[in-house]
Amino acid sequence: MCEFITVLIPAYNEGTRIKNTIQAIKKSIYVDRIVVIDDGSVDTTFETAKKENAEVYRLDRNRGKGYAMNYGLDKVISNSKIIIFLDGDLQETASEVDKLIYPILEDEADFTIAKFPRAKKKGGFGLVKNLAKSGVKFYTGQSIDTTLSGQRAFKTEILKRVGNLPSGYGVEVGMTIDILNMGYRVKEVEVGMTHRETGRDLQSFLHRGKQFYHILLTLIKKI
Repeated sequence: MCEFITVLIPAYNEGTRIKNTIQAIKKSIYVDRIVVIDDGSVDTTFETAKKENAEVYRLDRNRGKGYAMNYGLDKVISNSKIIIFLDGDLQETASEVDKLIYPILEDEADFTIAKFPRAKKKGGFGLVKNLAKSGVKFYTGQSIDTTLSGQRAFKTEILKRVGNLPSGYGVEVGMTIDILNMGYRVKEVEVGMTHRETGRDLQSFLHRGKQFYHILLTLIKKI
C-alpha cells in the first residue's frame, strides 16, 4: 500500500488564491499528494484547483471547515503516513510547508503547528486567542501559543485515534486538547506563512464573535 505525505486543503471561495497556494506546495521536497476539498464554493475554486492537477472534491453546499476536513480525511487517511492541513489562502507562503513536515520525519514531534509572524494589521483584542489558549491549558496543563493555527502536520496514526474532528471554528482547539491528552508530542514551528488578516470592521468582529462562540461550545462539551 502506498503511503503518501498528503496536504489537505479545505477551501471556500478561494478561487483567486488557490492557484498560487497549490503551486507553492508543489515546491516541497516531501509532499506527494495535494487534495483540495471545495466546501461548496460559489466561485472558481474547484475549476482552478483542477487545472493545477490537484485531487479535488466538491461538497454540494458550504458545510463548514470541520466537515470539509473530515470529508478529506476519509479520502486520504488509509494511504497517507503524514497528513498536513493548510488553508487555501496562503498563496506563495505555502512553500514553507516542509518546515512542518521535517520535525515529524526526524521524530522530534508527533504533530506540528505553524507559528505565524506577528500580524501587520490591528485585529481584535485577543479575546478569541486568550479563550483558546486558556481552554487548552485548563484541559491539558500545557501552554500552547498556536492553538488557533490551522496549519498543522500529523502522523496519521494520531488522526486515526482522534476520529471525527469537531465542527465549526472550534476544530483546532478541540483537536489540540484531545491529542495532547493522548500523550502525543507537539512542536510549534516558526514559519513565514501569511494569509488574509481580519481588521476592525464590522464583518471582522462578527467573524471573531462566531469564532469565540464555537470555541466556547467546544470547550464546554469537554467538561
